[in-house]
Amino acid sequence: MNRAERQHLIKQLIREHEIRRQQDFVRLLNEQGYAVTQATVSRDIKAMELVKVPATHGGYRYSLPVERQMNVDKKLGYALKDAFVSLTRQGELLFLKTSPGSAPAISTLIYQMHFSELFGNIGMMILSSL
Repeated sequence: MNRAERQHLIKQLIREHEIRRQQDFVRLLNEQGYAVTQATVSRDIKAMELVKVPATHGGYRYSLPVERQMNVDKKLGYALKDAFVSLTRQGELLFLKTSPGSAPAISTLIYQMHFSELFGNIGMMILSSL
């Protein structure tokens, strides 16, 4: 299981369970057949910017940050509607051209969609002197 798949599963676990400790993530992932360590989960928590919020029955539980709870689908749709310029295909590669300054944000949104067909993406701004 790669990092993106593991983090996608962690998001799912947060939605389905009230997870209070890192060890709860480790246990649930191990129960589903994914051998992970507490150190790996700790790095995922940091990378995903998870936060602790008050739990239903006292104490605290892990949650996605508010921004991450927004519908990435919709955010990507709005961003593409505003910034899309063109799409070019070369073999199995796609080149998405966007308006200046929007490529990094769109690249991040595409990454957050966790498309299984996506090997990787590069969000960059190319400056020209046209």
